[in-house]
Amino acid sequence: MAVLALVAVMMVLGNGVVRAQGKYGADSAECIKYLSYYTEYYKQKNYDEALPHWRKAYKICPPQARQGIFVDGTTLIRRQINKAVANKAYRAALIDTLMTLHDTRAEYYPKYAVTALNNKGTDINNYYNGDSRKIYDGLESIIGKLGTKTKGSLLLFDLNAAISLFQNDEIDAENVISVYQRNIALLDQDVPANDAERETNAKIKSDMEGLFIGSKVASCENLIALFTPRYEANPDDLELVTNIVKMMSSTEDCIDNDLYLKAVTSMHKLNPSAQSAYFLYRLNAARDNKEEAVRYMEEALASTDLDQATLAGYNYEFATFCVKNSMPSKGFAAAQKALELDSSYTGKSYFLMGTIWGSVTCGGDEIARRSPYWVACDYMQRAKNADPSLAEECNRMIGQYSIYFPKTEDAFMYDLTNGQSYTVSCGGMRAVTTVRTQK
Repeated sequence: MAVLALVAVMMVLGNGVVRAQGKYGADSAECIKYLSYYTEYYKQKNYDEALPHWRKAYKICPPQARQGIFVDGTTLIRRQINKAVANKAYRAALIDTLMTLHDTRAEYYPKYAVTALNNKGTDINNYYNGDSRKIYDGLESIIGKLGTKTKGSLLLFDLNAAISLFQNDEIDAENVISVYQRNIALLDQDVPANDAERETNAKIKSDMEGLFIGSKVASCENLIALFTPRYEANPDDLELVTNIVKMMSSTEDCIDNDLYLKAVTSMHKLNPSAQSAYFLYRLNAARDNKEEAVRYMEEALASTDLDQATLAGYNYEFATFCVKNSMPSKGFAAAQKALELDSSYTGKSYFLMGTIWGSVTCGGDEIARRSPYWVACDYMQRAKNADPSLAEECNRMIGQYSIYFPKTEDAFMYDLTNGQSYTVSCGGMRAVTTVRTQK
């Protein structure tokens, strides 16, 4: 029995040695010893004493021995880098070691690869400061591997490096534009875990946009020169036209040109929506393309995708446009719709409707030509009743319109007296009002 017990113990110990050698390498005892030594000093934050023992462990132990070798090693090596400012060659070697630590951790501990590579990106930006090429190449490699898992700050550092290379004529504007578009897209696809992350991402995005716009890489002239031939070759490429619209929209004074209008038009054609129809209305209205503006706004207003408040706002805006461009019946109908959808527009819409009646030109006899001013005053009265803040302006307009009321004797000639009901039909509109004469 004693012999069997001894054999059993030896087997257990033997298996332990095999397992130890598998994880801790051929010189497992030394590996474990130096891991223990450096760890004790490291826990006490006695980093100077920990360093030589860590170096031994790093040299002797295989990568799979313990992930802490790489995590703790980055802290120890960063401290050495910061001390080695005067010794450039030694500092460069330490930085190389730091990068290797991140890469090895990512390789042997894939569960933590995202963290390791994001940490590497931060160190690249910190320790290759002044070398835009190394920062750019290093971060591009990391972004290529991590995609949407790339830390937001690295996307910003990457864009900054790209802009520096552009300013040194090492890469072209198209390259920088591509980096900007990709990095913004990656940031937009990230799903923040909490409000703090959401605020951080918003700040990074704002910084990227400010950096890009401030760099003048994408001047409007550059964008037009870059995208015009692409657009002409593929006007039905939704991704292309969407990029054109985004880029030109974010560039100062770059929406009043033919390429932008064409790109937005193509984008709407390929992926129509009430919002894009409305945007095309605004663009065409600004260019005095009245027929196109009306067509796109009517398309937006016919959409079922808009909420009631937005639809009311669109109708009121369209009514104002129609008044300015001598389309009384369209303007009147839009103003009427606005107040029906949202009571907050009641006063303003009545005022607009009064303005429409006050400016319409009607044919016929003396009374027919003057009768619209009665209706105009009716609406001005309704406007100030609905919104007292409009009272002063309404009273002023009523005073102006009243001048054009017919004289009592002229009304008498048409068998009309004050207070009598009268139907006005003019400019595609119809209203019932009361006769009033000049006092």
